[in-house]
Amino acid sequence: MSRRGREQAVAEVEPDHTAVRVALWRALHVQADPAPHVIEDEVGLRLADPGEEWRERPDMDVEATRRIRASIVARARFVEDVVEEQAGKGVEQYVILGAGLDAFAQRRPELGARLTVFEVEQPGTQAWKRRRLAELGYDLPDWLRFVPVDFEGDWWGQLVAAGLDPGRPAVVAATGVTMYLTLDAITTMFRRVAGLAPGSTLVTTFLRPVDDVEPEQRAQLEVAVRGARAAGTPFLSFFTPEQMLALGRECGFRDVRHVPAAELAERYFGGREGGAAPSRGEEVMVGST
Repeated sequence: MSRRGREQAVAEVEPDHTAVRVALWRALHVQADPAPHVIEDEVGLRLADPGEEWRERPDMDVEATRRIRASIVARARFVEDVVEEQAGKGVEQYVILGAGLDAFAQRRPELGARLTVFEVEQPGTQAWKRRRLAELGYDLPDWLRFVPVDFEGDWWGQLVAAGLDPGRPAVVAATGVTMYLTLDAITTMFRRVAGLAPGSTLVTTFLRPVDDVEPEQRAQLEVAVRGARAAGTPFLSFFTPEQMLALGRECGFRDVRHVPAAELAERYFGGREGGAAPSRGEEVMVGST
């Protein structure tokens, strides 16, 4: 393909719909939920540029999405708290798997400058994001690396080729990723991260089975499952906390910890008025090497 043809193909790429929805929920938290906000992020909204009527979308209904929105911002804040804590201990590598429209590099440049940050994402979504960052005038610092991959392929080799040093500790975040992967792909991911230098940390979310979620949240999760299937990106993997912890141990992590929704609620929503606690539909596991 000619250079002009490649540029035209990039221009015609649409961002992943899930990445856009997560970015809009983060912005909706800032615009619709009471301060102080768990995380301040409207960069993804600017990147997505969904039009003035974006809050009229059914999936942006303020009341209906209150708990999923709480989950999205809580997991994002938790990851950044871990990154900041580990950077304080001397960790200098941060890998964001399934980066989507993540805006850490734009929002936290003072922390990012202490790290090498790797954004790992599907080629189409990442190409679109890079184009939008340029259009909006965001500089691309030398500590930020973009790594386009197929998560069912040799994404690890591409990450190492982009500069990740497995012999040095790293924080690896995989939020909103495991439900889209097969068990084999998740196992490969965990084993790769567990093989990093001692002092490395994996922060991953996992989707609980529908019948393992709060009764009032099951209908919404079922809608999400059907929507993902209809969009061509079906949810493939569900875990109970016990299953996720067992998988982490089997893959070689020295220590694994379940971070339940109740803990995130207490940490980020305790005493908050007019908000809602995260649902346990998607929870967090932390693995350490």
